Amino acid sequence: MVTHLSTTAFKNMGLHPNLLKALEALGYEYATPIQAQAIPLLLNSNDVAGQAQTGTGKTNAFLLAILNELLTLPAVADREPNEPRAFIIAPTRELVIQIYEDAKTLAKFTDLKMCVAYGGADYDKQRNAIEAGCDVLIGTVGRLIDYLKQNVYNFYALDCVVLDEADRMFDLGFINDIRYLFRKMPKPDQRLNMLFSATLSHRVKELAYEHMNHPTHIHVEAEQVTADKVRQLLYYPANHEKLPLLVGLINKYQPQKAVIFTNTRRQAEKVWLCLKGNDIKAGLLTGDVAQKKRIRLLDELKQGKIDMLIATDVAARGLHIDGVTHVFNYDLPDDAEDYVHRIGRTARAGAEGDAISFAGEDNAFNLPAIEEYIESTIPTADVDPSLLANIKPSAPMEEKRNRPTNSRKPQSHNRNRKSPNHRNHSSN
Repeated sequence: MVTHLSTTAFKNMGLHPNLLKALEALGYEYATPIQAQAIPLLLNSNDVAGQAQTGTGKTNAFLLAILNELLTLPAVADREPNEPRAFIIAPTRELVIQIYEDAKTLAKFTDLKMCVAYGGADYDKQRNAIEAGCDVLIGTVGRLIDYLKQNVYNFYALDCVVLDEADRMFDLGFINDIRYLFRKMPKPDQRLNMLFSATLSHRVKELAYEHMNHPTHIHVEAEQVTADKVRQLLYYPANHEKLPLLVGLINKYQPQKAVIFTNTRRQAEKVWLCLKGNDIKAGLLTGDVAQKKRIRLLDELKQGKIDMLIATDVAARGLHIDGVTHVFNYDLPDDAEDYVHRIGRTARAGAEGDAISFAGEDNAFNLPAIEEYIESTIPTADVDPSLLANIKPSAPMEEKRNRPTNSRKPQSHNRNRKSPNHRNHSSN
């Protein structure tokens, strides 16, 4: 996974001055390879289908292109507040939130308004925000379709469309819903289209050709499948050694920020209780954690209120937290590709990091497939008794898992529809 920078400076790309000001404030001078290839094409109104692994800077690539388009292209004169000019579709709530935060940072010196639409959060609050004024709408498929059918927003002023992690959309079974949204939009030649995916498989390319305007395909060739600045290490603990070894390694390395991955919610809870009982500040992020709590946990990790996050693979994609120094695979993942996504949470944007994995009794058989996928052998270390901490008994579970209890359907929100032919709008 390429993490180095190119020799292309942002100031030479022709970006809007307010975007250059934001990049300077962030300390970004040179583009990553995917940014250096994609942004010039997009600024010249060429559609792009990009293949790049996690951590390569593709989010900022499409955000800079979108924001530049909105700052330089005149908006439709009779545009309504609830008619977004840019539309970004992402597979998970966590990725939507991350894109939203990045977009706000890059648009800091502009008047552009960002809105989100994802499940598990306040339905009316999101809807009201979109209706009040939305230039860039970022969301997951289900909530986006829900609001579209409720006439909360429409596509009459659409200039730019992004489909992020297209391969993940297929994996999650969202592709028919994606096609539904595309069919409601202006024709492909009347908008700027971007598609990004870890793999440009046949099915992803077919989607690109069907709903894009002769896209240019970009492939950032990875020097290695895994990040070249991640120091990988593998232990073979017995099941009864895993928790003492984890606590011992945490005590040894004292990670500034860490993510610990498990394969199941039950294992995640077990690890969280152990760390809690041993005075290690950690948060628990699994599929059934309420959305408000998810956001709070991520904020607490970013702000240093907790030192680490125990997560299932719900957090493996699209989770970007600056400064993660260590990733622990408490369980080796069943899917070799998930290994790459997990350890990609560290050593981002050129930084260094450590990925420590346990090939335990229950999942050591996953190792050959992982090493074949990454085309290398993971270095091993012995489970030295000195590494095994004397752990305290686990703390009791203090609260039940938060589960949504409000199943009421949102009330119908009727608005007068305009004729879809009331404008002939092109983004080129």
